[in-house]
Amino acid sequence: MLNEKLLEILSHEGVVAIVSCSNGDAHVVNTWNSYVVATEDGRLLIPAAGMRRTQKNIEQNNKIKVTLGSKEVMGHMYMGAGFLIEGTAKFLEEGSDFDMMKEKFSFLSRVLEITVISAKQTI
Repeated sequence: MLNEKLLEILSHEGVVAIVSCSNGDAHVVNTWNSYVVATEDGRLLIPAAGMRRTQKNIEQNNKIKVTLGSKEVMGHMYMGAGFLIEGTAKFLEEGSDFDMMKEKFSFLSRVLEITVISAKQTI
């Protein structure tokens, strides 16, 4: 699910937008490409220190959308590539993935785990 272009984008810095929604109200929070860890089985792990409203939304509706990109990666026609990722999400507060992420990002209190359903290159 996570193709080489998406993984290349994650190796360059860029902004990530995470969109959750509940009760008809969308909420957007940002992080950085360098904070996103792709697992071998195609999940995305993101450290969370805040993201409290995102967590509340996910407890009611676990569907999530994420956009990410980098101007340093060749896109469809020019430099600059980005993806729209859709999936389901949950927050981890323990376990091996939590422990691995806590070693990398000591500031986190939870880990946002995204199970990718689709990843479409948009630019």
